Amino acid sequence: MKRLLLLACLLLTPLALVAGEPRSVAAGEADFETEVFPADGPRLLWFPPAPGFGDAQRRIAAALAQRGIEVWLVDVFASYFLPTVPSSLARIPAGDLANLIEAAGGDGRRLFLLGSGRGSLPLLRGVHAWQRRHPDRPPPPALLLSPQFYVETPDPGQPPEILPVVRRTNLPLFILQPKKSPWYWKLPQILPVLEAAGSEVYVQILPGLRDRFHFRPDASAAEQAAAKRLPGWIARAVRLLGRLPARARPVRALDAAPPVPPEGKKERHLRPWQGDPTPPALALPDLDGRIHRLADYHGRVVLVNFWASWCPPCVHEMPSMQGLADAFADRPVTILAVNMAEDEATIRRFLREKVQVRFPILLDRDGAALKRWQVFAFPTSYLLDKQGRIRYALFGAIDWDTPEVRRLVETLLVE
Repeated sequence: MKRLLLLACLLLTPLALVAGEPRSVAAGEADFETEVFPADGPRLLWFPPAPGFGDAQRRIAAALAQRGIEVWLVDVFASYFLPTVPSSLARIPAGDLANLIEAAGGDGRRLFLLGSGRGSLPLLRGVHAWQRRHPDRPPPPALLLSPQFYVETPDPGQPPEILPVVRRTNLPLFILQPKKSPWYWKLPQILPVLEAAGSEVYVQILPGLRDRFHFRPDASAAEQAAAKRLPGWIARAVRLLGRLPARARPVRALDAAPPVPPEGKKERHLRPWQGDPTPPALALPDLDGRIHRLADYHGRVVLVNFWASWCPPCVHEMPSMQGLADAFADRPVTILAVNMAEDEATIRRFLREKVQVRFPILLDRDGAALKRWQVFAFPTSYLLDKQGRIRYALFGAIDWDTPEVRRLVETLLVE
């Protein structure tokens, strides 16, 4: 009977949460609140992502400790009484972060750094300050999981701004990059910058996965399985970086304080285009093999939308795009929805099971159109006038079937 009662209690009790040993790490004048997952091997100093640490990161840390890698989860938000928002990550003094790295490696243990998303910024700033302080000592190598190397998503027509510290980073780096991510498409721009600064960069592409796959509330079965494999991928990266010869890597000073991204989300609406209004070339097949050339739509208002089936905002806005198309069904208005390099079977299944639309779906199989159009975020949309000029653009999703959008389209039609 007691066994049955115990079993019933276990079934009704949530799984025990994994937690590290709480520790306050003195680093100069700052004290960093840290969870330590002890082990006898190398030490991994983990900087938090923008949402902070959660149970997913703690489970990964515990799994790494079982593999012999000690993990320190450093809560920089609580240490400075800062809100858990991306802009806070740029507000931590670089000197304090350098002190933290000093403390983590002060006992002679081989040290590695880990950052993900915007958590890569304090990591890079901290180790840069440490290198300025110790130009004759080898810096710790770093692992970056889907790092964000840009200040923010730029306004339409404006060039993206790379974080200044990226141009001063010469560490050995191992980047784990999910393929279903806008940052995957930015690697061709970022890798030459890092290599020019002196970094040896190793990249592992993770097919079929989205950013934050290891702690997404809507994680697919494949992403949940990959989250269980992530500790092994991190351990492998640590081993690879650990084989590289350790050498001093002096760095140049940063010219100014790090730019702080604005707090909160930008208001999403069509913004007037600020760049060259001449659109890049666009000639892509649809699902039936018919080639659509942008030049063929001269004399029509055209909405060019870049999307992917794995992008929740893309999926959310597509029905309203069909509503806009229906509202102008008898007018010279065209929607061209360019899919981001997904295979045809995936697209057809998505259109059959998730969203039904009647406007053309174009296939950008190798991402060449995405690069030409400088797509920075998913979804991205461009609204062209009848002369084929870009007049408005939007990075992000909106409700397209609104009076405001209809008025803009109507204005372009009568010009």
